[in-house]
Amino acid sequence: MLTLALGVVVLPVAGVVGAQPDDPRRARPQANDRFVFAGGNGKGRVITSADVAPVGPPLTAFPADPATRVVRDESRLNQVLLVRFHPNDLAGDTRARAAEGIVAYSAICTHTGCDSWDWQPASSTIKCPCHFSEFDLKDGARVLNGPATRRLPALPLKIVDGVPVAAGGFVGRPGFDTGGG
Repeated sequence: MLTLALGVVVLPVAGVVGAQPDDPRRARPQANDRFVFAGGNGKGRVITSADVAPVGPPLTAFPADPATRVVRDESRLNQVLLVRFHPNDLAGDTRARAAEGIVAYSAICTHTGCDSWDWQPASSTIKCPCHFSEFDLKDGARVLNGPATRRLPALPLKIVDGVPVAAGGFVGRPGFDTGGG
């Protein structure tokens, strides 16, 4: 009689697709995170509601843990766009995730991962300059023109003491589709 021993291989959690890394600077936005300016003269300063101009170009931000003050800036997938609209101009699901008309989305294009945007003031949309995908920020970052096929992941917000705060994690997976297009 032949007996075979089968070994079980256990992979570390960090190797599992979608797992959160142990480094808090790489962790995705968490409920109650504040937002700080990602660059410019205000880099690292907490963004207030007053900083988000009505129907203006989006601000690029990183989430920050309010207790530890750790800025989650070690992954570009944590970049967030903040923009304000009149609440009546927002689609139903978008309005439900907004706070005082401020909406938040992943700043990484879902096509090939570009993180630079052209604001389209006439339509209040954003266009990725890499391959010209256009997204409607008033309607859940719906794709208006491709090649992107997936919306930008949304981040629900609330306002605490005049500051936009994450009300949860991303709705959808931040990042780009493998294979591009």
